[in-house]
Amino acid sequence: MHLRTTLVGGTALLLTAALAAPAVAASGAHSSGAHSSGAHSSGSRSDGGHAATRRAVEAVVAAGVPGVTATVRDAHGTWSTTAGVGDLRTGRHRSAADRYRVGSITKTFVATVLLQLEAEGRLSLDDTVDRWLPGVVRGHGHDGRHITLRRLLNHTSGIYDYTSDDGFARDHFLKEGFFRHRYDTVTPAALVAIAMRHAPEFAPGASWSYSNTNYVVAGMVIEKVTGRTYADEITRRAIRPLHLTATSLPGTRVGVPRPGSRAYSKLAEAATGPTYDVTALNPSIASSAGEMISDSADLDRFYSALLRGKLLPAHQLKEMKTTVKIAGVPNVRYGLGLMDTRLTCGVHVWGHDGGIHGSTSSAVTTADGRHSLALNLNADWTGEPAPVTEKEFC
Repeated sequence: MHLRTTLVGGTALLLTAALAAPAVAASGAHSSGAHSSGAHSSGSRSDGGHAATRRAVEAVVAAGVPGVTATVRDAHGTWSTTAGVGDLRTGRHRSAADRYRVGSITKTFVATVLLQLEAEGRLSLDDTVDRWLPGVVRGHGHDGRHITLRRLLNHTSGIYDYTSDDGFARDHFLKEGFFRHRYDTVTPAALVAIAMRHAPEFAPGASWSYSNTNYVVAGMVIEKVTGRTYADEITRRAIRPLHLTATSLPGTRVGVPRPGSRAYSKLAEAATGPTYDVTALNPSIASSAGEMISDSADLDRFYSALLRGKLLPAHQLKEMKTTVKIAGVPNVRYGLGLMDTRLTCGVHVWGHDGGIHGSTSSAVTTADGRHSLALNLNADWTGEPAPVTEKEFC
């Protein structure tokens, strides 16, 4: 079973088992095969041991996703493969250089910044939310005086997920609302306020429940502690030091930088019906829970550096990798913005998945950071990254 980490709310098909249902395959589907150092080939000799991964990527497209791009980084260098199209109108192929919205992969970056701040002695993960944001998490049973920063990061806070609010979902995830509100700016405080209209899922620490609100609050804490936005801190502490030239936090900018593919959604609760281009949107509805844009090579570099201890001291990395159980998902445990996934062959990979309108992504690496995979599907109603991960690491 695969853990879903998506910003496309409770009404979206991504949150249901129906994800496995195939949609109509895009016409003109194409596989570019592998490339290394710019040389493209579909021949098995050039696959460098990644032939099964390439076939898994092609199978995702055959099952109905318009296009997929994936990049591997290991001891032999960098290998990429693409399949399908990045533009249904023109038939343009996907590219290994595509930039895309990574959704909840943003959470690992946010958690990294908070752990860096802890290492600097500027906060403690055992601080309560109220210490930094008095009165912000309060209402209908929520009480920030009893929720620690650690519980935000590992989703044991019990805070309601604002994306599950019916009104928010209707306005941002279904067709009529999306086209009416796709360019609206929503502040972090407004997102938290939506969550506060509902009762918490459980008392702090009593269980586990994935909540995007946790990371919106975490971003607000970063700003309170540093005096700079969480986006500025991620840029200063991770993007620039690691030279992640394709990675950005767009704020309220509605476009995706080039090169990139179009992003597609059904904007409905079913996998049938028309397909809509949802590439342009105001990502403030995701905020620090999922607004980031990146590419596969940058994500490989980030997770490799993180697991190799280049971003965090040993103590903080150990804290990040201290996981909690997720009921009903026996092969995945959740740390601090980082998931530990046990594959069918017994290999453990660390990383995060992400979903946002028209985009489904996954980025993982081995515990030593020496074998990484990042991939993106330019659809949100069908498709599953997990089989690609299985083939690459098993």
